[in-house]
Amino acid sequence: MTTLSKLPVILDGDPGHDDAMAWMLANASPMLDILAVTSVAGNQTIEKTTYNARRVCALLGIDAPIAMGRLGPLLSDPITAGNIHGQTGLDGPALPEPNGPLSPMGAVELMAKTLRESPDPVTIIATGPETNVAALLLAHPELKSKIAQISVMGGGIAFGNWTPAAEFNILVDPEAAQLVFSSGIPLTMSGLDVTEQALIFPEDFERIRKVGNQVAGVVADWLEFFFKFHRDLGYAGAPVHDAVAVAALLRPELFTIQELYVQIETAGEYCRGATVGDLHGKLGRAPNARCVLGLDRTGFVDLMAEAVKAYDGWEVRV
Repeated sequence: MTTLSKLPVILDGDPGHDDAMAWMLANASPMLDILAVTSVAGNQTIEKTTYNARRVCALLGIDAPIAMGRLGPLLSDPITAGNIHGQTGLDGPALPEPNGPLSPMGAVELMAKTLRESPDPVTIIATGPETNVAALLLAHPELKSKIAQISVMGGGIAFGNWTPAAEFNILVDPEAAQLVFSSGIPLTMSGLDVTEQALIFPEDFERIRKVGNQVAGVVADWLEFFFKFHRDLGYAGAPVHDAVAVAALLRPELFTIQELYVQIETAGEYCRGATVGDLHGKLGRAPNARCVLGLDRTGFVDLMAEAVKAYDGWEVRV
């Protein structure tokens, strides 16, 4: 890949307000080339997240094949987050209907086809549970070398959010996360340590809205909806977790990153789904993850506010 080439990526997520904003950021960037989009069960059922993925792609003008993921996690029962994202998984502003067909292939098959056909290794941006990525590695180990890196939103070295120890995306499918983290593929983990700092404040909502295009208005409305839940928990703004997994690729200088060996707890009674980072090198193991632990919040907000300007002149019927 030449220095002038775009980075080829697959977007894998469970939209989800913050997934949708992550995809907005990815699609706005001249650095990324979105080759495929895959849905995963997480924030809502796979049927709802797939429908949301298709509507978000229609809104943003993402012209890439879209495939549905597995019905649920590799081994455990599904968990959803309707209390945060609403009954649709993406409650709030009206969105366009899907404008293209769903791929007849499942997510794993589309991912595998995309990897085979890309002349350059592909980056997977995974903003939901790791189910699809793990299933890909299990079904097609011969394609591992075709994955340049995986940028994950998930986990937390210091704390969880769905349980005291576990973050939602990892808790939904810890066996999948364990497979991904132990794969040997270069991995960037944007966990709660950093994403809880990725706050967009109400005054920033208005800055985004004033950009004046359709996407800017929808993003501002998503932020308003997302903030309602978090405000009741004492947050000063909306934590746009998933966008960090994209931003860390685009603007790594905005972030504090530490290489750590990270294990996934799959069997604990109290700590299932925990991402246990060896902060002090007790295990003597080589790092398997670049853990994003801090960020320049102002720079992050600037990045998001500039990204919506890329949609000037773009509008779809809702």
